[in-house]
Amino acid sequence: MPKRVVTGNYAAAWAAMRSKVQVVAAYPITPQTFIVEHISEFVNDGIMDAQFIEVESEHTAMSATVSASAAGVRAFTATSSQGLALMHEILFTASGLRVPIVMAVVNRTLSAPLNIWCEHNDIMPERDSGWLIMFCENNQEVHDMVIQGFKIAENEKVQLPLCVNLDAFILSHSVEPVDLADEKPVEDFLGKYIPKSSVLDPEKPMAVGHAAPPDYMMESRWLLHDALEKSKDVIRDVNDDFAKKFGRDYKGLIEEYRTDDADVVLMTVGTVTGTAREVVDSYRKQGKKVGLVKLRFLRPYPTDEVRKVVSKVKAFGVYDRAVSFGVSGPQYIEAKSALYGLTIPTVNFIAGLGGRDVTTNDIEKMFDALLDVAKTGKVKKNVVWINTRGVSEW
Repeated sequence: MPKRVVTGNYAAAWAAMRSKVQVVAAYPITPQTFIVEHISEFVNDGIMDAQFIEVESEHTAMSATVSASAAGVRAFTATSSQGLALMHEILFTASGLRVPIVMAVVNRTLSAPLNIWCEHNDIMPERDSGWLIMFCENNQEVHDMVIQGFKIAENEKVQLPLCVNLDAFILSHSVEPVDLADEKPVEDFLGKYIPKSSVLDPEKPMAVGHAAPPDYMMESRWLLHDALEKSKDVIRDVNDDFAKKFGRDYKGLIEEYRTDDADVVLMTVGTVTGTAREVVDSYRKQGKKVGLVKLRFLRPYPTDEVRKVVSKVKAFGVYDRAVSFGVSGPQYIEAKSALYGLTIPTVNFIAGLGGRDVTTNDIEKMFDALLDVAKTGKVKKNVVWINTRGVSEW
């Protein structure tokens, strides 16, 4: 199919349709609503053979999705912000039951104050829920990762739910050219969903999610943790397979950009990556050796890949579109943990909260600060709030 100019929400819905999802549980919330609305249109128009379930809350949406997946069908849902928070309890049920759901999360600020624009503070509290968590840079990646998501989640080494994150409005409502997949290539890539474990069957009643005493809980937690660790190889393999079939290579857990000879590197997440690429190219023309790392997967965390990049540079920066109140940005916390033992100066840059634009000028401030650290060997501030009234920067 030729490229079409579509929103990120439409790209996610189309990919779910092409993945032959059989059950979609839906509840509206801005700015996600159009994902499930598009799917309802696909079902109504007869181009998607799925059970579309309208529920009374996001808590029930996730509960219905878990039940559908446990019954042995490919299941999908989508949410944002307060809706994701309302799902919180059932997210642990999904991972604990090892059901390979894929969910699109349109990242939006958690109230209060009320704000419907982009922020990653909705997904960050869920990083310990046992889900695979990845972020998208553009609408094409949204489309492609919903499809890849099912192949990763359904792999017998993984068998865990996965969420695809896209920045509110910047991707969800903005239009870009997207190569929307045809039915046959996706069908060949994913294959028919065959559950890897026992499924709910009225003819053969059984219990799932029952009580586990201390004698068994440690092992249950270990198996889930081990599956997340093993998913790293699966993610790389699925990426390579997708690249061969569709011609788009996302490099797996992280994507490096002009890092080979870089003195300083900035790690970004989500749509800011595209802006940062432009700044890297501009600074390179000026003879400034800067590089970029796009963090794609927050869970599993790409510790080895990040350490390998950072060990070669003089200063490292971590961009956050969220804040762990009273500490720093959550991505910075994750990176510092991964880099334990290395002595590379590391700076956290917090920007874009509540949907505030992150401009090329903001990215330049980040790189200038890192170049200053590389030159002087001194970090003036560990956590820098960019473009924030009343707060001093570097």
